Amino acid sequence: MHYVYIIYSETNGKLYKGSSSDLKRRILEHNHGKVASTKAWLPWRIIYYEAFANKTDALVEELFLKSGKGKERIKYLLKNTLK
Repeated sequence: MHYVYIIYSETNGKLYKGSSSDLKRRILEHNHGKVASTKAWLPWRIIYYEAFANKTDALVEELFLKSGKGKERIKYLLKNTLK
């Protein structure tokens, strides 16, 4: 399986979108400061993920979530989570 995920920084309220074939390991890497782009804003909490059977499909979804329309969709899907 391949996962697309969104994590939330407890420090600054920012979102990070990514993908991985091992979601648990990847979240641990984020929270142990092993990811350069997220280590300054620990801790991170997973707020959303999707599972895909195909890696290419997961990467396409990750890119979409990082786009303008994808950000709109995130606001709609997670409106109560992001209050």
